[in-house]
Amino acid sequence: TLARPVVKAFYARICRAAQSANARIYISTPYLIPDNEMLTVLGYAAKSGVDVRIITPEIPDKWYVSVITRSFYRDLETLGVKVYEYKGGFNHAKMFLSDDKSAVVGTINLDYRSLYLHFECATYMYKTSCIKDIKADFDDMFENRCHRITHDDINNRSFWSRFMSVILRTIAPLL
Repeated sequence: TLARPVVKAFYARICRAAQSANARIYISTPYLIPDNEMLTVLGYAAKSGVDVRIITPEIPDKWYVSVITRSFYRDLETLGVKVYEYKGGFNHAKMFLSDDKSAVVGTINLDYRSLYLHFECATYMYKTSCIKDIKADFDDMFENRCHRITHDDINNRSFWSRFMSVILRTIAPLL
């Protein structure tokens, strides 16, 4: 069907925008199960001085996805990516912003099912006036509605969470 190639094209566009970013990459997603390509792209960007930030929900709708998402925090921190959790509710926004020039807003999560199995839709924007509103929304979330995950937060995860991360991460591509 047409939907799957379109979603893959959006994913490729997100990767290209991340690779060409000079100042910032902001991502908001409720389901963060990145593949190696996405981790590599975000890591290269962060190591080259780009401010890479990801927002995930503090309060999940699916406990197992939250456990897997949090299992990537150490990898992301090591790569120089700043991870934030949206506090006080479930943030279901799926947004991507690169250098205040391009943005994607839609239903695409950063996980295998969304990218390869589901029929998702999104709008890609380039140099449009609404990108400043998306940036303002991100700025407000970072300042008022999120807390940054620290190295201590990652190290202080409970035994149960770490144990379940090891188990669930093996099947993460299926979720």
